[in-house]
Amino acid sequence: MKFEELYNDLQIKIDEIAERILTLGENPVHAFSDYLGIAEIKEAKDVSDANGTVSSILSSLESMIKLQREILSLSDEAEDEGTNALMSDYIREQEKLVWMYSAFLG
Repeated sequence: MKFEELYNDLQIKIDEIAERILTLGENPVHAFSDYLGIAEIKEAKDVSDANGTVSSILSSLESMIKLQREILSLSDEAEDEGTNALMSDYIREQEKLVWMYSAFLG
């Protein structure tokens, strides 16, 4: 159930980011094959135990936060308050998830 929540939340975030890119007058990547080609977070395969799954999610979240902080820095330089707010919200939410999953792993 929790994994489905994460999946659904990320779908919403992808849509929000695409809308933000369109709002700024650019075209977002929209083909899955393009996403696969540029993604820094790779698909986890053959993970079936709880600790392995949570470790994979934790690693992915940490990578996303790093990228979001880079975007936050760039949007701050560009005085783009809309993107700043979006990234700040995402970072805050995902830092909490990192804390929770880290606690689970001990």
